[in-house]
Amino acid sequence: MRRPLVLRGLVTVLAGLLAAAVPGPAAARAAAPGTSPAVAAASYWTAARMAAARPAVGAKGLPDRPVAGAPVPPSRPFDGLPQVGTFFWTDGNGTGRFCGGTVVRSPHRDLVVSAAHCLRSPDPRKRLSFVPRYHDGLKPHGVFPVEAIHIDRRYYDLGTDGGARWDFTVVRVGERADGTDVEEAVGGFELRIRPGYRHRDVRLIGYPGNSDATYPKPLTCRSATHRWTSTDPGAPGDFLEIACAGYVGGTSGGPFLVRGRGGYAVIGVIGGYHTGGDTPDISYSSYFTEALRALYRHAVAGDPPARR
Repeated sequence: MRRPLVLRGLVTVLAGLLAAAVPGPAAARAAAPGTSPAVAAASYWTAARMAAARPAVGAKGLPDRPVAGAPVPPSRPFDGLPQVGTFFWTDGNGTGRFCGGTVVRSPHRDLVVSAAHCLRSPDPRKRLSFVPRYHDGLKPHGVFPVEAIHIDRRYYDLGTDGGARWDFTVVRVGERADGTDVEEAVGGFELRIRPGYRHRDVRLIGYPGNSDATYPKPLTCRSATHRWTSTDPGAPGDFLEIACAGYVGGTSGGPFLVRGRGGYAVIGVIGGYHTGGDTPDISYSSYFTEALRALYRHAVAGDPPARR
């Protein structure tokens, strides 16, 4: 169901007044007066600029503890899934940044989930856009400008460690230049709340922050998840933990996927404990609770996001 035409038109008319809550499109308009946010974003994010973008957070380092049990499952590069893609933006220094995201089913077909630590930075975010199935420098499904970022107030207040339990975000994106909604273009996955911690077959997808290739591909891996209770008093909480090799910095925001009704369901995103982990071989997700459901409902209703 598309948003009512009157409301959609009103959103367009008032877009300039909502610049504080809509950093990406406002910046795009400033760079190219009279150009729609979608056209400006698609023009700016060339293959070279996307390839030069750096991870939203730093690279993972050495393991903080050994991986117990069976050998760590390997990851492999692939061409991606239509519903999984990358957010791109420029920071306060003009440096391109990126982080993963996944389209989820919603009434207005315009929502993407990711990790809150990717998008909570106080630095200005310009040209903030979502590129589904980005790979090899390609934009196979176009570019969708970001309209609003919904992050739990507790994450803003407590920060990336203290608020690690709420390291998730629901992002509303605008139409592609031809007027197509993102879910209409690529489909969407089920968003599962309180999915449980133990899953025998989870697919982990992430966009690495470095690669031998000029234009890197996303990584995919299949492994099991279980519950990890933090031993760091500065980052308390219970998290999903998964062992998959090679998930370096840049993979933040990538989805934990399980088979659901009519396709995949999203049960986590790389983030949470230490913004996703301290080693490329172990990744984490905040546990999806009613707090995420509330963000989803606010995004569907078009409510103003919480402020930093």
